[in-house]
Amino acid sequence: MFEIVMGIDDFLIQLVKYWRTELRVADGREPEPSAAILDSQSVKTTETPGVRGYDAAKKVKGRKRHILVDTIGLLLIVVVHTANIQDRDGAKLVLEQIKGTFSRLQLIWADAAYSGQLVDWVKVVCGWMLEIVKRSDDIKDFKVLSHRSVLH
Repeated sequence: MFEIVMGIDDFLIQLVKYWRTELRVADGREPEPSAAILDSQSVKTTETPGVRGYDAAKKVKGRKRHILVDTIGLLLIVVVHTANIQDRDGAKLVLEQIKGTFSRLQLIWADAAYSGQLVDWVKVVCGWMLEIVKRSDDIKDFKVLSHRSVLH
């Protein structure tokens, strides 16, 4: 008979870490990332129990996922919260959870929703550089932006 030593959440976290490291090394990269991409996505939820909020910018009642991935799109962390939390505040929830986890991490790219005081907060509190990748006002159609296309 087998005894479960860790909970399912701990097991899944360890599994993701293992495969992320294996895939990075197989791709000729260091086991840990030095750069990452941060973004969020608001998703509608049903009337089932659980926390929900209204994201006025996206006109969505539900939850928001904040996701941090490495430069090849491998998951570093995901945090789910109510949709009414601003991206800058949600970013703090994500980044506070990974402080001290990735020793090589130095740079995080994000879109303009994360600009402002968050850039300084990330530098002071976490010791990383948050670089905002802005979209050109001249472009009206969809265009893949460098360092931001991994999540989409």
